[in-house]
Amino acid sequence: MTTAAPPPIPKAAGSLPLLGHFFRLFPDPLPFIASLRQYGPLVEITLQPGTPTLVVQDPALIRAMLTAPIADTLDKGSFFDEMRVLLGTSVVTVAGDVHSAKRRQMQPAFARPKLGRYVDIMRTETEAALDSWTPGQRIDVRESMVQLSLTMLTKTVFSDSLDAAAFRQLRQNLASVMDSVGLRIMMPGWAKRLPLPLNRRFDRARTAIWSTISEAVAGLRSTGHHTGDMLSVMLTVQDEETGRPLTDEQICSEVLTLALAGTENTGSVLAWVLYELARHPNIETEVLDELEQVLGDRPVTFADISQLPTLDRVIKEVLRLHVTGWILTRRTLKETRLGPWTLPAGTNLAYCQHALHRDPDLYPSPLQFDPDRWLDGAQELPPGALLPWGAGKHRCIGDRFATTELITALATILRTVRFTLAPGQTVRPVARATVRPGKMLMTVHERRSTVVHENERADP
Repeated sequence: MTTAAPPPIPKAAGSLPLLGHFFRLFPDPLPFIASLRQYGPLVEITLQPGTPTLVVQDPALIRAMLTAPIADTLDKGSFFDEMRVLLGTSVVTVAGDVHSAKRRQMQPAFARPKLGRYVDIMRTETEAALDSWTPGQRIDVRESMVQLSLTMLTKTVFSDSLDAAAFRQLRQNLASVMDSVGLRIMMPGWAKRLPLPLNRRFDRARTAIWSTISEAVAGLRSTGHHTGDMLSVMLTVQDEETGRPLTDEQICSEVLTLALAGTENTGSVLAWVLYELARHPNIETEVLDELEQVLGDRPVTFADISQLPTLDRVIKEVLRLHVTGWILTRRTLKETRLGPWTLPAGTNLAYCQHALHRDPDLYPSPLQFDPDRWLDGAQELPPGALLPWGAGKHRCIGDRFATTELITALATILRTVRFTLAPGQTVRPVARATVRPGKMLMTVHERRSTVVHENERADP
């Protein structure tokens, strides 16, 4: 009996000679990526000029691509090639045995005892941010949440190794490189070497970031004083091949990865939660009632993180509707079977979390913010339909850290202030290296709270 040949893989319309799908992807790739759903489980696009890429859209095929045994035959692909220029060879940018070794090296920094210690730091920094806001003030919530995320990360990673000036400069440079990366992954290699303003900004910011982090690493190493932060943990880790401590370059690469993932992504998710709760006051009331029942008049602690199912569903729904990943890539290292298709070595693959999580075939009313869809038995999803943290051995190593950070910050913010939007105001997602909210101006209002702080706030 002969096996039927697999269906041909369609090519997306709109590709231009030499340019490919550049003008469909730029300046906003999200509508184009969403439109690919019409082509079926696999569709070919030209992500970079002259570089065909197969976009995998079926949840089962995406999961197969991300998990063993297929995942073992892939490297990270073009998106991570670009991130490697910025991050070096970190746990996020490498694959195979090198990734496994780096993951084992990093794991102690995310151990449960460490997370318990970090909660106190996260809560303290959130309270400091609250003290900086004035009732009636209009703030850019996304920018404020990225700033808060960076502050929390800086305290948990560096303790006091960065002064205020270095901190501000690091924030500016991180924003600059993340603005550039999203466009650079669609540029041919030769264009990245031209003295374009985009490339010059990227190079300057990258150099400055590495310098800032290198100085912090070298400073802590020279003192020999371990403060219990993530950086101190990394200084005690040994390289599996040499048995020696990690080099400053290895540590800087991992710290920079944490800085990017732990600020841009976490800040965006925090901002989207506050935005959606401002638009859905009934859901916000449910969250507040739960916080009152579980916490009473005391601050949130690590023991509370797993005891807030309503807030957890809100976060899960934000991670579905507003997931920060728009394009993630892989590349076959040898001939690989994916579903009915046999792909030759060197095939570029990609999947889009943002489009996947908004697929109407998977999620009823996909654009509706509905945390109750995550109640037990509310809906059944095929494996691979929800991937905010990825899957398989490359699943985000910091997922528990990020969840702890999100719940700690939100439990502290929501009981102290509420945010309102201007009538008719809508915030759109913007795709750069990640998907993030556009400008999110909201007004701060003080909420009567029984939570005890060191400096009790007075009612306005």
